[in-house]
Amino acid sequence: MRVFNGFEHTAYIPRPVVTIGSYDGVHRGHREILSHLEALARARKGESVVVTFHPHPRLVLGRGEGLRLLTTLPEKLEPLEQAGIDNVIVAPFTESFSRLGAEEFIRDYLVETFGYNHHLGHNQQGDPGSLERLAHKFGFRLEKMPQQRVDDRKVSSTVIRELVSTGRLEEAARYLGSPYRISGTLSPQGALEGVEPLKLLPPPGEYR
Repeated sequence: MRVFNGFEHTAYIPRPVVTIGSYDGVHRGHREILSHLEALARARKGESVVVTFHPHPRLVLGRGEGLRLLTTLPEKLEPLEQAGIDNVIVAPFTESFSRLGAEEFIRDYLVETFGYNHHLGHNQQGDPGSLERLAHKFGFRLEKMPQQRVDDRKVSSTVIRELVSTGRLEEAARYLGSPYRISGTLSPQGALEGVEPLKLLPPPGEYR
């Protein structure tokens, strides 16, 4: 898997099939999208591309007070590679980047770079309807995925954060599709050290 830091450093990608999102947690809903992405890429003899953002957009837009992340950037890249993704573009998310409209983003980044309820652009103006219009205008194909559910509850990073923060790790693992991962080291006294400050940790206790 190739990882590019920003669009300006992206190498040639033949017949790209692209998904865009924060992908915090790389949970079961994400994995359905990634599996479909891979199938589409193979069918057209192209390569799969995940465009993700760093730092998390909510932190830049002032809506991230108290936000803790399910995955650090290295933790996010590993399951993307395991899913068979060919390319990841880590787009630096800044205030100026956030002010781009949906059409500007598609034209200046996706079209320029590469020859169910997702929104793009400033004030989320790139809703499914306008994305369909832009797909026709710029000559790309748009695929919409259905919402993924576990136990009749939607699978989302927000739901999983709630489960982890309340210590319900077995339930969180069902939504993630794997055990919740924490990267760090244990001191001789048993304290967890070296964890990124924004990483979401469960409350103190014993977890198996």
